[in-house]
Amino acid sequence: MKFLKIVFFLFCVFIAVNAHAQSSDELKRRRDKYSEELEKLNREYEETANNKKSTLKQLSLLKAQINLREEKINTINSEVRVLDNQISESNNTVHSLQGQLDQLKKEYAAMILFAYRNQSSYNKLMFIFASKDFNQSYKRLKYLQQFATYRERQAHYIEGTEKDLHVKIVELDNTKKQKSTLLVDQVKEKQTLGKQKNDQARVVSDLSKQQGQLKEQQRDVQRKLARTNQEINAAIRREIAEARRKAEEEAAKAAKLANAANAANGDNKNVTPAKKVIAKTYTTSEALNATPEAAKLSNDFLGNRGSLPWPVTNGVVIQGFGTYSIEGIKSESSGLEIKTNPEASVRAVFEGKVVRVINVYGTYTVIINHGEYFTVYSNLRSTNVAAGQRVGTKQNIGTVANESSTGIPQVNFQLWKVSTPVNPKIWLAAE
Repeated sequence: MKFLKIVFFLFCVFIAVNAHAQSSDELKRRRDKYSEELEKLNREYEETANNKKSTLKQLSLLKAQINLREEKINTINSEVRVLDNQISESNNTVHSLQGQLDQLKKEYAAMILFAYRNQSSYNKLMFIFASKDFNQSYKRLKYLQQFATYRERQAHYIEGTEKDLHVKIVELDNTKKQKSTLLVDQVKEKQTLGKQKNDQARVVSDLSKQQGQLKEQQRDVQRKLARTNQEINAAIRREIAEARRKAEEEAAKAAKLANAANAANGDNKNVTPAKKVIAKTYTTSEALNATPEAAKLSNDFLGNRGSLPWPVTNGVVIQGFGTYSIEGIKSESSGLEIKTNPEASVRAVFEGKVVRVINVYGTYTVIINHGEYFTVYSNLRSTNVAAGQRVGTKQNIGTVANESSTGIPQVNFQLWKVSTPVNPKIWLAAE
């Protein structure tokens, strides 16, 4: 029984360690990815900074590095918490194994003492021959054999527990070293983050000296943004109106048929006439979910919140969702500005139907419907889908363009619930 308890305890330890290892491996993979992206951004920034002239591109690259470095620091914090838990569990395991080892050694010492006192063949024979009958003597013989086997097994348990204890102590030391290394890396990243925020303030200050040029660039951005948002709003309103029209048309047909059936039944004197059926009026959400297919698509999309794939395979968020300001010029971001590789493919984050493809000042915007949800992909140099086309998850829908004011290849990704934009970041999978 004691052996089974020990095996069960070690099995539980194995499961816990394995779960921690998976979590730790995922965090390390994410941290390595952030480091790789930061190196790329830093190279681009250094090339831009060598021009000795602060530009919006420099500011965008700095913002991207700051956002990414903050994500990396958060990841390091998570890794440290995981390692703290591992250290705590390892300490508990070491103490438990040490207690078990002490108990096993005490039991083994007692067995050795007993065996020593009864080691002569004469004593063993006397123990057997002193039996009342043959059955008892047989049981005593089996007891002596089992005692010898149990003693050998206990010796193996002690040896195995000592090995497990040694392995756990080595693992504990390695975990402590990992934590120490991470803490050093964390301090370094925080120092770099502080320096980059100072660089950002300097670039903004330099840009203020070129206020005319900056405002002109921002006006161009705002013009394109305003036009794009107008087109997106109009397209979504049209889609909602069309969905409501179809739903209410079907409801009117159903009401007409029901009233005709009631009228036919009314001719029968033995049947009480039913009340007149009035066609249903649909809310916006009801209209978009009027068909079983649309309702299922909405539910499936909602069910993937937090795990949707990114619209590009490799990207860094330059500007998040919400209000922001550059040198006193306030802007509103309805989605995420994602920097990616030149000529990168842009893909649908979920299955759906293409509502519209819009050309705004030479770049394209693709709007895809997912029931009562819409996803929007702007600043595409080219597209390979058309309105009315069904697309699948991760299907290529176009190629990213360089942003006009900075020259950076970036895609604007938006997510709307009915006619309201929501923060896409909480819907996308962790990087």
